[in-house]
Amino acid sequence: MDRTQAHIDKDKVITGKTPDDFKKLAEKKGFIVDGEFLPTIKAGEILNWLKEDFELGHGYAMAIYHTMKGK
Repeated sequence: MDRTQAHIDKDKVITGKTPDDFKKLAEKKGFIVDGEFLPTIKAGEILNWLKEDFELGHGYAMAIYHTMKGK
């Protein structure tokens, strides 16, 4: 299992949310429109949101961010 997948699996344990759940929440937050991140939204904004609202560490937040970006 790669490191990103391990983080994603742990995120689900910590938050009860899947990457798709986070993507839907990012849409509600206005970060994503029509399935794409707005060009005005910086990665740091997303990471700060994930860290503050879901108490995720940096690595876990990065894994979710990359998954939402489709990487």
